[in-house]
Amino acid sequence: MGKVYLVGAGPGEPELITLKGLRCIKEADVILYDRLVNEELLSYAKDDAELIFCGKSPECHTLQQERINELLVEHAINGKIVTRLKGGDPFVFGRGGEEAEELYKHGIPFEIVPGITSGIAAAAYAGIPVTHRELSSSFAFVAGHRKDFEEDNIRWEALAKGVDTFAIYMGVRNLPFIQKKLVEFGKAKETPVAVINWGTTPVQRTVVGTLDNISDIVKEEGIENPCMIIVGEVVRMREKIKWFEELNPKGLSEVID
Repeated sequence: MGKVYLVGAGPGEPELITLKGLRCIKEADVILYDRLVNEELLSYAKDDAELIFCGKSPECHTLQQERINELLVEHAINGKIVTRLKGGDPFVFGRGGEEAEELYKHGIPFEIVPGITSGIAAAAYAGIPVTHRELSSSFAFVAGHRKDFEEDNIRWEALAKGVDTFAIYMGVRNLPFIQKKLVEFGKAKETPVAVINWGTTPVQRTVVGTLDNISDIVKEEGIENPCMIIVGEVVRMREKIKWFEELNPKGLSEVID
């Protein structure tokens, strides 16, 4: 019997992976990796390691989740050390819980290796602290791509009235709906919003608006997935601490008021 490591690769910048995550890459016989994993990390794999791409984009899945689960089980049963390499953190919209459940069902040893999730890292690279003593004492991760946005899946009223800052994953296509719901349930139209494209990478691009106009700005600027959407007063801090642009003056980042 082998073993499976469910590893968070971090948000895109390869140096943001943990030391344990890097060790799991170096020791693996088989690596199953996702679309948003920086492929520079694969250079640390053994020469004879088998690399399996499992990338998912909004309308195209290279491998279905059920097949990924089967591969983890098959390789571990054959005595392999398997590293399942996921962008961000495996337990934050990464289906790591589903994969761990499948491994448990088959009696396969596994470990979870947390990673830095984009909801925090992309915001930090855009100069936005998700909490701040004067601006935000609560923070929530929100999935922005739920099927048909069924009302009982996302409690918009609780979010709008009870949380200071949101990090919305996979929500660019549904941004007009998200704006509408947050405003409908009490969030001010003037609430600042940042949309961060390819966060923590050299081509990171950030646009800023409000709940009243952010969809128009995103459309005008041609912003597409992958993006992190940050909603809350903390977005105003960006003007003071947008450090990443100063390190990368030739990048694509910009602010649109």
